[in-house]
Amino acid sequence: MDFRFEIIQEYAPFFLRGVLLTIGVSIAAIIAGSILGLMIGLGKMSTKRLVRFPFEWYINFFRGTPLVVQMLLVHFGVMPLFFAQPSATVSLVVSLSLNSAAYVAEIFRAGIQSIDKGQMEAARSLGMTHAQAMRYIILPQALKRMIPPFGNEFIVLIKDSSLGLVIAAPELMYWGKAAAGEYYRVWEPYLTVAFIYLLLTLSLSKLLHYLERKYSNQ
Repeated sequence: MDFRFEIIQEYAPFFLRGVLLTIGVSIAAIIAGSILGLMIGLGKMSTKRLVRFPFEWYINFFRGTPLVVQMLLVHFGVMPLFFAQPSATVSLVVSLSLNSAAYVAEIFRAGIQSIDKGQMEAARSLGMTHAQAMRYIILPQALKRMIPPFGNEFIVLIKDSSLGLVIAAPELMYWGKAAAGEYYRVWEPYLTVAFIYLLLTLSLSKLLHYLERKYSNQ
């Protein structure tokens, strides 16, 4: 097989630009998704069915439909309601955030419910409100247990950001396809893109294992 390294060399600046956008989009999405996911997770844990209902269906919708469909709906359906010319990058962040929130909500719910109920009762008996008990007693313990699933969700976001290609967001996969289209070659650009994704996910996995070991000893 004739592997043309000059293609990779020529597109290296674009691949770098795509990597930076991929990382930035993923970080923004996990932050926004975590904030929204916490609210959704707490809403789903409500004892009142009418309060739980919309949160349950939010989770059902975003976990039960393909991300690529959600991305198309956001970019071509929702964003034009607010912007005359929607940004593909903004649409990508919004889509990933909304999707991630559904999964993060379940992570929060499982983490909170894994803490013994007696701790909440003990905190309330000391005069704490429910919100104070959640903030100072339950959540700090639950967050330690949520590090592995949070890490897995971040890794999934990095890979799922490649779907931004369908709305022309200039992330890593976008430039891989651009190189393939220009040179009518698939091995050089797509193997390079795959290798970069592999480096990102392996590096993040190592970091998460370190954090997991660090906090498990505290």
